[in-house]
Amino acid sequence: MPQPILYYSTNRNAPKVTFGEALLKGLAPDRGLYMPDHIPVIDQSTLSNLQGKSYPEVAFVIARNMLQGEIAVDVLEKLVKDAYNFEVPLERVYHRNYIMRLDRGPTASFKDFAARMMGRLMQHFLKQQNRKMLILTATSGDTGSAIANAFYGLDNINVVILYPENEVTPRQRKQMTTLRHNISIIALNGKFDDCQALVKQAFNDPELDYLGLSSANSINIGRLIPQSFYYFYAWSQLAKPGEEMIFAIPSGNFGNMMGGLLARKMGLPVRKFIIATNENDEVPVYWKTGDYKAIVPSRSCISSAMNVGHPSNIARVVALYGGIMDENGNITQQPDVEQMHRDIYAVSVTDKHTTEIMRDVYNRHQVTLEPHGAAGWAGLMNFFNRFPDEDKAESLAVCLETAHPAKFPDEIRTHLDVDPALPPALEGLDNREEFFEKLDNNYAHFKAWLTGKF
Repeated sequence: MPQPILYYSTNRNAPKVTFGEALLKGLAPDRGLYMPDHIPVIDQSTLSNLQGKSYPEVAFVIARNMLQGEIAVDVLEKLVKDAYNFEVPLERVYHRNYIMRLDRGPTASFKDFAARMMGRLMQHFLKQQNRKMLILTATSGDTGSAIANAFYGLDNINVVILYPENEVTPRQRKQMTTLRHNISIIALNGKFDDCQALVKQAFNDPELDYLGLSSANSINIGRLIPQSFYYFYAWSQLAKPGEEMIFAIPSGNFGNMMGGLLARKMGLPVRKFIIATNENDEVPVYWKTGDYKAIVPSRSCISSAMNVGHPSNIARVVALYGGIMDENGNITQQPDVEQMHRDIYAVSVTDKHTTEIMRDVYNRHQVTLEPHGAAGWAGLMNFFNRFPDEDKAESLAVCLETAHPAKFPDEIRTHLDVDPALPPALEGLDNREEFFEKLDNNYAHFKAWLTGKF
């Protein structure tokens, strides 16, 4: 086997580790996030050979590139095929502008792409080491349901998920709370950032070391590498050899965007990433002014999974461009801002604009978007309006639709006057019994709950 890639902490005060170690640790001991110390570039011949391949075939090539020396190739291929047994439609809207529907997995969310692969990788490494683990993660919507379903029934793993009590839809909640066995769900009286803060505090509490804590949200590098796969897949299905693409990405905690940036570093031809936040505009403001300030508390918007006032992965973005940002958002070494701006266009989308885009795309193109995908499409249209030369019939652009419209039935009915059909993943969900607990936003109470249960 070739030598594995090593992973460093964005805070630069922790030893480098292998992918397997980073995957099982989740957060580095200095509270930083793990990043690869180098990213192998995929040669042009291999890249060209991806064109027209199936999703598992594309995913395996990218996984092999990043996990070299960590997992036997035949084992990795089986894990990939098992994780990706559903379709990934690319729906044309107009010209060569497409929606990539990442909503056909078992929880009808793009989070399935990362969670299913990550669960299988974790189980693989844990079985090798004869270990058990407690996954502790925060969710603003779809992460929790994807993690709960991906890890449900795994022998070596227990899962605890915290969500903001009043900021997920009933169907998002029920995809978590209707499971039991090794899955525990906590409704927190607070915001997503409060959930995230409790998770991080638990990770850095030495009195909880006995729990073997790790994370399955996008602070874990094991989430980001699988999220690079679908960028390569979109290119492999739509692009001409060597053609650059534009990607529009609805963004909250910025794990989705980081997957795209990793893909670009691996050699994927990308002309521009357009990141669209909702009214939590701390990153677009940072792009424009160079001044990063977290939004506390985060603003409540209809694109609820994007209600993040201090995205964890912005530290990774800064690191990728040569800077250092700590977990509190303080920048101690400036990144290459000019290159960041060349690669990435950032825009904030209001709720009003989001609903206008939902109606416009449906009325003009008969394409149904839920609020997150609509924010992404609004970002793409904003980019085209500002740079009209980019909106050419021959230009290739893909907007990521991150959840099935049926997960947001009230918004779809209100703004489009249609009742979205349920995908198989959501059938019968509304009538299932729920199991969850409620906690105040108090670390001592949360810690007492953890130690009492485990």
